[in-house]
Amino acid sequence: MTRTHRGLFVTLDGPAGVGKTTNTRLVREYLGKRGYNVYATAEPSHGLLGETARHNTGTYRGYTLACMVAADRYHHIETEVRPHLKAGFIVVCDRYVASSYVLQRMDGVPLQFIEAINSAADRPDLAFILQAPPGVTAARVAARGAHDRFHSGEDSSRVERGFYDEAAKRLARWRYPVVAIDTGDASPDDIATYIAGRITDLADGPASEAATA
Repeated sequence: MTRTHRGLFVTLDGPAGVGKTTNTRLVREYLGKRGYNVYATAEPSHGLLGETARHNTGTYRGYTLACMVAADRYHHIETEVRPHLKAGFIVVCDRYVASSYVLQRMDGVPLQFIEAINSAADRPDLAFILQAPPGVTAARVAARGAHDRFHSGEDSSRVERGFYDEAAKRLARWRYPVVAIDTGDASPDDIATYIAGRITDLADGPASEAATA
């Protein structure tokens, strides 16, 4: 049975190897089996801009890459996120603004510039930031292979984790509804169940009832 609920925008960020993509898939499956309309997506997007940014980090760097990622984000919001929210979907996005606060800083772009070019991005209803010990995430990246030049071992994973801690605090000051999760020894199923529970509490809350009355 398909449930009636309002559209929600949910984002998952965190260091490489922390389990964002796995949890995005598990949350989508969990909610889908319970009758929720779910649309899973990712940034960079799978559009032309996003694919160019995703697969050419060796060519594009610094300010250039930061602007490409931001441009892809605004196009993604306009063409995928907002239409699905309007149609009543729960949109679950693997990476969003928090990742720019981290990866573009690792690329030498000043934080003030990153904040400025992302300041008009839609604020999510829930912004999850997953964390795990750098040794754990670095080992996972090494096992699967690094996707880009940003991840080169435990030292880069440690820097990434520190930047995500800072990003969570800064985004909270921008009134992002940040939910930080220390994954620790929890299984992907446990983490996804917790995330899905937070989403369903919001989707089925008073605002949702008023919207569908």
